[in-house]
This record gives sequence, structure tokens and C-alpha cells, in this order.
Amino acid sequence: MAPASLYVAVRRQKATPCREGDTDTMPEIQFAKQIRFYFIVDCEADLCVERQVEIALAAGATVVQYRNKRFEGRDFGSVEAIRRLCAAQQVPFIVNDDIVLARAVGADGVHLGQSDEKHAPARKVLGQYAIIGASVSTVEELGETDLTGCDYIGTGPVFETGTKADANPVIGPSGLARITKCSPVPVVAIGGIDWQNAHECFAAGASGIAVISAITRAKDPAYAARELGRACALAPRTPRTPWKDEFGLIAKALEVGGAGSDAPAIRVPPGDDAALFADIPNPVFTTDTQREGVHFRRRWQSMEEIGQRAVEITFSDLAASYARPVGFFVNLCLPPEITEQDVIDLYRGIGGALAAHGAGLGGGNLSSGPVLSLDLFAAGSGGGLFPVRSAAVPGDGLYVTGPIGLARCGLECLAKGDHSHPALIERYKLPRARFDAARVLRDHDVACVMDISDGLYGDASHIAEASGTTVCFEPDHFVIDRHMAAYCVAYGIDPAARMISGGDDYELLFACPPERFEAMHHLLSGAFRVGSVTERQDRPCTGAPGGVASYRHGNP
Repeated sequence: MAPASLYVAVRRQKATPCREGDTDTMPEIQFAKQIRFYFIVDCEADLCVERQVEIALAAGATVVQYRNKRFEGRDFGSVEAIRRLCAAQQVPFIVNDDIVLARAVGADGVHLGQSDEKHAPARKVLGQYAIIGASVSTVEELGETDLTGCDYIGTGPVFETGTKADANPVIGPSGLARITKCSPVPVVAIGGIDWQNAHECFAAGASGIAVISAITRAKDPAYAARELGRACALAPRTPRTPWKDEFGLIAKALEVGGAGSDAPAIRVPPGDDAALFADIPNPVFTTDTQREGVHFRRRWQSMEEIGQRAVEITFSDLAASYARPVGFFVNLCLPPEITEQDVIDLYRGIGGALAAHGAGLGGGNLSSGPVLSLDLFAAGSGGGLFPVRSAAVPGDGLYVTGPIGLARCGLECLAKGDHSHPALIERYKLPRARFDAARVLRDHDVACVMDISDGLYGDASHIAEASGTTVCFEPDHFVIDRHMAAYCVAYGIDPAARMISGGDDYELLFACPPERFEAMHHLLSGAFRVGSVTERQDRPCTGAPGGVASYRHGNP
């Protein structure tokens, strides 16, 4: 299942007790807003847990936790059903205490008590993006708790509660305020909270409130949930209906996706068993896969953006092959929680990107599965020159057609909930295939080209291995984008290291004699030198800062 997309690296450290007069406060971050209305299921209540979650989500709940101290195998189906309800609304689903259950059901994270397992093993099991919470009751306990790898803490009980028999002593709003002041991570208040006293928790500095019986054992659970949502300043949600009608959905997807009817190369568009293409001179084909949790996350990107991005990154291979895009095919795997509108939005993004490149949708397939994924196939028409990775020779310079490292920084911004660098986020969400630069390279007979998807280090290694050479990086020649420079200063990152590790840039990487680059440099705005090609040494790449390695999707 898709790992959580709300992972935030927020000053993870061992907390130390505050002194009176301290004024340090937690930075305002997106994650703190995502835990504002934290609902915990009540397995002892008369109301079934699935209905509890439906009510909480409809009222605006922003996180749902499954807590069941008497969990048995027969409960697994309920846990899966709750996860699907949360996924349909793009609300994080957390499992209490049980790391194995969280992993098995594909939960977004786990909440651990003081006596439970440590946070680092939980992150190792659940992944880099998992949400990890911890329970802390007092300032003293906070000071003794290692919050390394922790995203938030739950604190309480703030008020008297009967839900948890072994609850700690009540800390009251004043005790909550002392903890929120000292905590290096967001704080969720819990214990005896309802819509009438929720404001006291927020006034004490809590980022969110966790509720159980205020909803599950209320006389009118739906009314109580709506009032809690209102107390959290959250709007009710419109229910999202999962997709059902496969053939009707395909028809609507093809309609908004363009169906290839206006693409000159597609003579018979989708609708029959196959699409008929006109003759394609020098046909070039490429494939790609986009899988949720590895290549994208719906909580970070709209479905339309995912569709547009899928086209651009697939067409990027055609640009690196000097081929004009002609047709595009999508085999789509949909999990149960995906709605009809989600699919329509996805194909709207696909259709818009195809229209921008003058290509058409040739067809595809639709099936159900556990996670959203797109298997992609593109056809293009090549020219007289077909560039290859093996064409680099010693003495060549190694160049890129534009700024690199931005997409990786944008991905990290999304992971951290830092939306103060929109230009970087846009470069990750909406890359573009560099057909414009490809035309210049083709016209100047550049024979060694590839696109940068695995980062400069990884893709330069591909060129070096294929051509039997070694690439020596030259950071002194790097041109650092100003947006990335500001980000690197803010987070204490070496920009050269980030540019070399990179990932998902989709600029073109090419090798050619330096004099040829100089002859066309004026036509390649933003292009610059990143290294040189030498005789083969013991490694494919040299000159990279220590610790820099190839980018791996899903692991920024």
C-alpha cells in the first residue's frame, strides 16, 4: 500500500524540559494542520467501527486511529475497511501499538506508547514516509523520551475520561500548555475532550485534539462529530463514492482524455479491440510505470497532476531519443477507494498533456488492484540520428540542458510539509519533456543523450558503463538555481551534492566535444557543464561529494 505522505522531519531529537521564560515555539508546518481532528475508533462501543469512521470523516476528521487491545484475526477485515474509507478521503490511517498490523494493512503510520516499541524500528518496518506518534504524559516524561523518528506526540488525559481504564492523572489545560511549549514536535491533546472544551486545548497550544467517546458514545454521534468538526474549524466532507461501472468509466475517461481522434497519426482511435496508426517513420517505443507510494502520492498531487506527469516523464524518453511523440497507452490499476471523479481527473491531465504535444491516446486497459498504478506505453517517430548512451568518448564534456536537483528538493518539501518553496514543488509535480532542447542537440549531431530520471550520479553512471569510460564530476562548473539555493541554505544542504544525487529532473544529459557545446550553447538557455569523460578508471564516476549515491524512487 502507499506509505504515508505526511512524514515530516521536524527537529527530531531527544526533548529536554523547558525552563520558565523559554520562548522557543514549534515552527508552523503543514503537518500540524493535518492532525487537528484526530479520531480514535472505539471497539467497545455499540456503534460498529466502520460506521464510527464514516461519521468522523463526514464531520471533517483529519486523522483516524485504529485502537483495539483485544485484536483478533477476525478483526482484520474491519481494519481493511477502515483503511479504505480513509484512503477514499485521503485521510491518514494510524494503527495503535501494532507495527506488524500497520504494515500488513498498509496503514499510514503507527502510534506507540511509552511501553511499546521504539520509533526507529517502526520507521524501518513502515518506511521513510510513515507517520510515527508517541504518548507523553508530563513534561518530565517528555524530557526522558527520545523523539528521534517521531512526528507528533499524544498528551493527556487533559480532562477526566472513562474510555481508558489505565489512564494517567489528569494534566488539565495548564499541564497541556507546559508540554506544548516544550515539545519539539506537534502535540495532540487527548482525554475527556468534546466540542465544548476543545477550544481550551487549542488555546493551550495543541495542534490537534483526539476524541473517542465524545462521538462513539454520544446520544447522537453524527451531531457530536459535526460539532467537533466545527470546533476544529473544519468543514464537513462530501462522501466520495468508489468506482464501480468499468465500461462506463472507460467511456468517460476516453472522452476527457481526448481518445486520439485529433491526432493525425491515429487513424482509428480507441473503441475497438485495437487502435490503427498511420505509418510511423522510424518508430520508437518506450514504456514506464508509475506506482503510488513509489513514484507519486495522492496526498501531495492532484489526480490531474498525476496524469499530466505520467505523460511528460514517458515522453521524456522519446525526447532523449530525438523522436516525435505520436501515441500513448495507459493500463490503469485502481484500488477500491478510487472514485469515478478521480479517474476522470486523471485522464483530464493525460489528455491535456497529449494535446500539448500533438499526440493521441491510443487506448489501454482498466483493472482493479490493491494500489493505484499506471503502466504506460508511448510511440514516437524518430529522425535520422538515434542517440545512445554508449557514444561518449574520452575528451567529451558532460552537460545538462537545464537546472537539476530542483525536483528532489520539491519532493522533500512535500514530505516535510514545507510549502514555502513553490517553484521546487512545481518542478517535482509537473516536469516537462525537453523536446525543445532535443531538437538543438539533434541539429548539432550530438550522439550521446539520455534523460535524467535517476539523478545525475545514477544516469552519468549509465553513460560511463555503456561507453566504457569514467565520468568526472566538476562541481565548480555547476549552475545552482536560485530557488534551490534558498532551500539548501534553509536546510543546511550542500547544493552540489543535491544536484548530483537529484532525481526526477527529466532534463537531458549529454556528452559531446566542448567546442560543439560552445557552438550551440546560445540555443540552449540554462544548459551547463557538469563533468568530463575520461578513460575508464576503477569507478564509473568520480568527483562526487562523499556519501552521494544514485537516487531511488520512493526514498528521498
